[in-house]
Amino acid sequence: MPRMAITAPQLRTGGSLPRLVIRKKTEHTSRTERKRRDSFGMFDGYDSCSEDTSSSSSSDESEEEVAPLPTSLPIIKNNGQVYTYPDGKSGMATCEMCGMVGVRDAFYSKTKRFCSVSCSRSYSSNSKKASILARLQVAGKPPTKKAKVLQKQPLVAKLAAYAQYQATLQNQAKTKAAVPVEGFSWGNYINSNSFTAAPVTCFKHAPMGTCWGDISEGVRVEVPNTDCSLPTKVFWIAGIVKLAGYNALLRYEGFENDSSLDFWCNICGSDIHPVGWCATSGKPLVPPRSIQHKYTNWKAFLVKRLTGAKTLPPDFSQKVSESMQYPFKASMRVEVVDKTHLCRTRVAVVESVIGGRLRLVYEESEDKTDDFWCHMYSPLIHHIGWSRSIGHRFKRSDITKKQEGHFDAPPHLFMKVKEVDTAGEWFKEGMKLEAIDPLNLSAICVATIRKVLADGYLMIGIDGSEAADGSDWFCYHATSPSIFPVGFCEINMIELTPPRGYAKLPFKWFDYLRETDSIAAPVKLFNKEVPNHGFHVGMKLEAVDLMEPRLVCVATVTRIIHRLLRIHFDGWEDEYDQWVDCESPDLYPVGWCQLTGYQLQPPAPQASRDSQSSSSKQKKKAKSQQYKGHKKMTSLQLKEELLDGEEYSFLQGASDQESNGSASYYIKQEP
Repeated sequence: MPRMAITAPQLRTGGSLPRLVIRKKTEHTSRTERKRRDSFGMFDGYDSCSEDTSSSSSSDESEEEVAPLPTSLPIIKNNGQVYTYPDGKSGMATCEMCGMVGVRDAFYSKTKRFCSVSCSRSYSSNSKKASILARLQVAGKPPTKKAKVLQKQPLVAKLAAYAQYQATLQNQAKTKAAVPVEGFSWGNYINSNSFTAAPVTCFKHAPMGTCWGDISEGVRVEVPNTDCSLPTKVFWIAGIVKLAGYNALLRYEGFENDSSLDFWCNICGSDIHPVGWCATSGKPLVPPRSIQHKYTNWKAFLVKRLTGAKTLPPDFSQKVSESMQYPFKASMRVEVVDKTHLCRTRVAVVESVIGGRLRLVYEESEDKTDDFWCHMYSPLIHHIGWSRSIGHRFKRSDITKKQEGHFDAPPHLFMKVKEVDTAGEWFKEGMKLEAIDPLNLSAICVATIRKVLADGYLMIGIDGSEAADGSDWFCYHATSPSIFPVGFCEINMIELTPPRGYAKLPFKWFDYLRETDSIAAPVKLFNKEVPNHGFHVGMKLEAVDLMEPRLVCVATVTRIIHRLLRIHFDGWEDEYDQWVDCESPDLYPVGWCQLTGYQLQPPAPQASRDSQSSSSKQKKKAKSQQYKGHKKMTSLQLKEELLDGEEYSFLQGASDQESNGSASYYIKQEP
């Protein structure tokens, strides 16, 4: 039976994820090549990395230069003894076989001429010419093919260089530090309740949402080995047992059905690598201490287990990094909905960007506390001049000049809406429809088109609860998934909220249209596209509380109507549920907060819910009142406000010179 030597793994790209292909060599392979490190980065025999090993041989070949030893390194165990690195070059020795520089006390033989047993034996069996070739290469002279087989790195030197790498990893980890949520763990939450999380592919706007591929259970990765007492970080191979968004439950190879050391981690983290990364990066693979006794030949075990298995793409970490680059930058100016008067927009400045979410500070806010959170793809933000271009109401800023360093966000950064043909049959003022109430996102209400703007935008009012001044009208695009034709709720068995004060219940659209002498908006004008979104009832995710948009909470999909999702915030009453579109940029996979560094709001504990029920309701309603409080404004106050010159409604074709327009006319209008 031929003996086997393992070379660098090849990636077979059948399917979305690469598969591992391991080549075998016959017994004609030279003894030197058989002693190379295998394709998984393992040393020849586990004992070479064990504390109880009797040999210091690394049995490794590398064509890379060995990094110079640092002046201060941790304790290293080798040959059953403990050594510390001295400062400078004192106590150092050079191997006469391979030219490796290392700690003299760790070298082999009484004379300390060789770094390992293998070098000592190789020196005896090889000619002096080979030794000279190796020395010439160390001196910087061009090596020959014969010299290549002599480039060996002893274990001590490898671990020394690896200590530097570990410090680099720690620095990188600081930039991707997870935000801890005291007392809450997605892994424990999912395991203890057998929950299912929405897959990353459901969230096209999230990192890796469009290039996740078929990462699933069974995919193998290389991860740090935490079941090891070596003083430096070593790795081992693990398989995905369960996937929950970005988070994966991993099990080390060799544990079979033993789940005692299973652990959750974010698959996009900096410590997760495709199989073969250790071999190409010169990092050691060491079996967990708990199972090292199970096999005597770990290389043969890995060959059997991993041949044909799926792993991550080689450029996975690069894709993660690229997908977390965001075009919006601090100090950019945008137009955003005025949270105190929904019918108009204001200028705001990007204060910070976290995971694509923008903290916008209204331009007039001197202390920068008057802010608004939204995603960069939110339909609530627009480029400067958008309001003027479509005829939307706009609150002119008290600041006449841009503050130093502030600049307008380029228009191409904003989410584009679908073009519509308004030339033929189109929406008209007074038409009735059903719409999600922007002040109570758990309700779909009877609504009316109050104004038709340019480019397919509509101003919608909720029947029975509109302010006299129209200040709570809300702008929806004609293709918005938040507006529906008359009868949508009845057909889909959703409770329709009738106009406030309407006494003729149960509500019937036919009667209401006749009583109000109005017509329903034609069904064909609404967006009927339903994407294959992949959501299912019961799936877990992280969702923005749109009534308090700075908060991202643990949530569950409780109902699906075509493309409409009913989002429930775990630990809260159903009255706080919200209707959200399946492609909303305010929904994220499990683990998104950890990946981006955003603070996750855990489910409210039962005891806390019971004791704070009344106060929490008041807090939730306060947000709504923040929007609704302006309804008490009298018409006289409104006229006074308009005379003060703070608010303008731009007509199509008109522009405001103070709002970056080219013309010099603007129209004052009362709603």
